[in-house]
Amino acid sequence: MSESYDAVFIGAGHNSLASALHLAASGWKVAVFEQAAVAGGAAKSGAYTLPGFQHDWAAMNLSLFAGSPFMKAYGAELAQHGLEFAPVSNPFASVFPDGTWCGVSTDASATRARIAKLSQADATTWDKLCARFPTEAPHLFGLLGARMKLRALAYFGFKTLRAKGLGGTLDMTRFLLQSPRQWLTQTFESPKVQAMLGAWGMHLDFAPDVAGGALFPYLEGMAGQAFGMVLGKGGSDIIIRALTAAINARGGQIETGQTVARILHSNGKATGLLLADGREITARRAVIANVAPRALPRLTGTTSDFDAKLAAFAHAPGTMMVHLALSDLPDWKAGNDLKSFAYVHIAPSLDQMARTYQQAQAGLLPDEPILVVGQPTTVDPSRAPAGQHTLWLQIRMAPGVINGDAKGEIAAKDWAEAAEPFAQRALDILEAYAPGTQAKILAKRIVPPTELESDNPNLVGGDQICGSHHLAQNFLFRPVRGYADGSTPVQNLHLTGAAVWPGAGLGAGSGYLLAQKLTGK
Repeated sequence: MSESYDAVFIGAGHNSLASALHLAASGWKVAVFEQAAVAGGAAKSGAYTLPGFQHDWAAMNLSLFAGSPFMKAYGAELAQHGLEFAPVSNPFASVFPDGTWCGVSTDASATRARIAKLSQADATTWDKLCARFPTEAPHLFGLLGARMKLRALAYFGFKTLRAKGLGGTLDMTRFLLQSPRQWLTQTFESPKVQAMLGAWGMHLDFAPDVAGGALFPYLEGMAGQAFGMVLGKGGSDIIIRALTAAINARGGQIETGQTVARILHSNGKATGLLLADGREITARRAVIANVAPRALPRLTGTTSDFDAKLAAFAHAPGTMMVHLALSDLPDWKAGNDLKSFAYVHIAPSLDQMARTYQQAQAGLLPDEPILVVGQPTTVDPSRAPAGQHTLWLQIRMAPGVINGDAKGEIAAKDWAEAAEPFAQRALDILEAYAPGTQAKILAKRIVPPTELESDNPNLVGGDQICGSHHLAQNFLFRPVRGYADGSTPVQNLHLTGAAVWPGAGLGAGSGYLLAQKLTGK
């Protein structure tokens, strides 16, 4: 006998769970099926090195979730189910080879003083940007939260024109089309300030010379100054634990370790799922797939033009994770103040970032990869035994398929053999900026791009953002023109997740927007 629900989900990433909670709150009977042993996708945490050391597998920063419309609607309910944040007042900094650094804090005078050491002109520019941010933010966040339908965009454009005038609207459009390097070099004179902000573009596949990437260094800089950062108390998976508890409390069902073999459909309408164990699950109103676009045709068995476009969906270069259990925090050569920052970027120049990106795109192991050094225990000491620490090391970029080594040192072209020496290259870079760090390592866990994908098939080639955000694959075109709202040509079948507008990050955007569309509220 078939099990029957109003909506069934493939994958228990945070977008699925956010969508399922809203549907359940609207009276829908929902079920979520996840192939992995635990829910959460990239937002999971565990003792990956030693007992007592809690590491975030991939995603660490919960700022988007904490500030999302979904959180505004369901924050109180999630708090009842254990959601707790760890606020960060020193969100990010960058270190440089000459022993200097620059960072952004919620203490505006401290941030300004650091920038002024590098350039008085840039400090003045920073003041102006910060002063204008409250006026600019509603337009930019309004765009990033808008439904990607022509009518919604027309309304957004009308509101923007009324508020900013034609000239102001055109200036904003030009800014949205600029590359990070264009905006940063036109705005700041110090290469170090440019690099400090430019590092954020690399988080979303916007290398310095990729058009459309200027927005993200700007937003991260301004938001970091205005709001700081947010981590999850005890690990990023706290949002997943709270979401699953809330769904269960509303009668929803979540099953892990369940592989979906096929999406059932007939006469152009999705009707349910066939699980690998042979169970048939009926969906009366919606089948919602949180999968990488190219996986959907394999599940439906269809071969339409839409499916061909999904198969051509482009992924960003991969990342490698290295989790460290440490006896103490790194002793940064640039100064102990850096120990208080959640993120320390080792990305010393725009040129280095551009070179690293091109090498990874060509399938080469970069000679000087970018490091995002997460220090979560400086904010949340509950993640490690007293006096000890975890380090979250994200290595950008790392090709999913290795064609060679840009430095000519690693002969292996298989990640099973290349992971250890490439991780050591990253650790040696860290050691140059924080001498003695390797001596503090109690245990380490290397996660190459291939393992990120095998653990979560949505992270194709280790791409943690589930698809490039370049202009041709963003806004109205994410994942495919005409379907940026998660709809598909098959009635009642929908896509959600980072591959659907508004894209990557733990903001629950695509899941919540889809659930609101389905419920009409």
